[in-house]
Amino acid sequence: MGEADNIGNEDFSILDLCGSERDPETVAPFYQDLNLFMILDKLSLRWGKNVRKYYRYLPGSAKESAYRRAVYADVKKDRIYNALMAFTKACEEVKALRDEKEKVSNPMQKAVWQIREACAYCNAYEQLYQELSDSSVSSEGMIRFLNILKDILKSDEYTVKKKLNTKLLEQIKEIRFTITYDRDRMIIAYGDIPGDGGYVKMLREEGGCNERTLKNPFRADPYLTELENAAIEILSKKNAAFFRELRTASENAKGYESEVLQRFEQEILFYLSFCSLQRDMENEGFAFSTPRCTDSRRIEAKGLYDLAMALTFLPANKAVVPNDLYLDEDESFFVLTGPNQGGKTTFARSLGQLVYFSIMGLDVPALSASLPFFPDIQTHFSVEESIETGRGKLKEELCRLAPMMEENKKGSFVVINELFTTAASYDAQIMGKKVLKHFIALSCRGIYVTHLQGLADDQESVVSLRAMLDDNNIQTFKIQRGNDEGLACAENVVRKYRLSYEQLKERL
Repeated sequence: MGEADNIGNEDFSILDLCGSERDPETVAPFYQDLNLFMILDKLSLRWGKNVRKYYRYLPGSAKESAYRRAVYADVKKDRIYNALMAFTKACEEVKALRDEKEKVSNPMQKAVWQIREACAYCNAYEQLYQELSDSSVSSEGMIRFLNILKDILKSDEYTVKKKLNTKLLEQIKEIRFTITYDRDRMIIAYGDIPGDGGYVKMLREEGGCNERTLKNPFRADPYLTELENAAIEILSKKNAAFFRELRTASENAKGYESEVLQRFEQEILFYLSFCSLQRDMENEGFAFSTPRCTDSRRIEAKGLYDLAMALTFLPANKAVVPNDLYLDEDESFFVLTGPNQGGKTTFARSLGQLVYFSIMGLDVPALSASLPFFPDIQTHFSVEESIETGRGKLKEELCRLAPMMEENKKGSFVVINELFTTAASYDAQIMGKKVLKHFIALSCRGIYVTHLQGLADDQESVVSLRAMLDDNNIQTFKIQRGNDEGLACAENVVRKYRLSYEQLKERL
């Protein structure tokens, strides 16, 4: 089974191949810069805020990323996906039972609810095991989980407890007792009485209740009436042996959850949450693909788009413009220029999202993609002046850039957006080239979005991209390789601010 064989069952994780721990509270800047929070907000609406932390667990190696990708390939299969979705629903029902149990005050009723909860939990995992056993599970993670689950379900301890709890619940269901009302006295006894008498008759004649019947107080509403509490007390005294066994079984049923199964139950939501989002988006016509992760340095994608923007545009039925790109093995950075509002930042974000989802072992928002594994993502997006610190925009940018460069994270994917916009063009050019050279020297790759013309000049392994205009100088949101179209960009800006000769003549 490979590297995972060295991990004990208690440390097994469907997310983490090596059993290492990470701080779920650490949130890297790129989550905000790449608009990943918008995607996580969408997921949280359906799956709860707890799922967000699993999107912060970046795999520590290419092997771990591949481990997740294989698990996700299993999760995407219809039968496995449906089985896991049914399992999560069953787990929600167990949680609902647990929450209701906390409202129960009668000790004997609480004991019954504890057994009900434990049995519902066991049934959820037994059903999941059956479905997965009959499915084409092929990933290392899912196969290992299936074997662990099998060992738990086949263990003597589990078998004995499940058999006893099931027997007790069946006996509880079969309990029948009669409440007879006669001359201001109520008599509670085991068994049924023939005809239309007892409790139901009393309610109809004395209380005017035509439809109400007394339900089993052990399995009904957690808030019992005084009469129902009295019935439980009398019945437990009349059958003391059975209720002693019930109390003992209830105590043994506490702490029924296996730690490794609890971890699986929580971590599988990472895969299910994204898979459900992907299915919804695919139904709306958006493409996803499994990225091909290679040892080559080449990056290539077709039909790449910004998933966060697609989610924003979806309710308004707006079109999202996809783009194609490639970065050859001997190329390190894109330098992207073009007109304002031409889609430069959106393209940079889509490229960052491509790398992120690929690292995470998920499908990517593109028709197809191939790229190497990146150990980390670093981003720097344009910031505003800080009112609290009194620092200007340039100083704010430098204060964030400095630790980024000092960390010297080799091999990272870097996204820089509109840096040094308030500096003089000459100074910005010099600083921009130094930033690029720094990251290239660390074998980093990435994209630098800028307003500066010629930043890619005399820079080895740097490729110029431009945001395209149509024949009428209108943004197309298409990004293509090529030299800067300074004249076209300038003309676009001139027209935007109504400074063309014709516009000035009209105004004057």
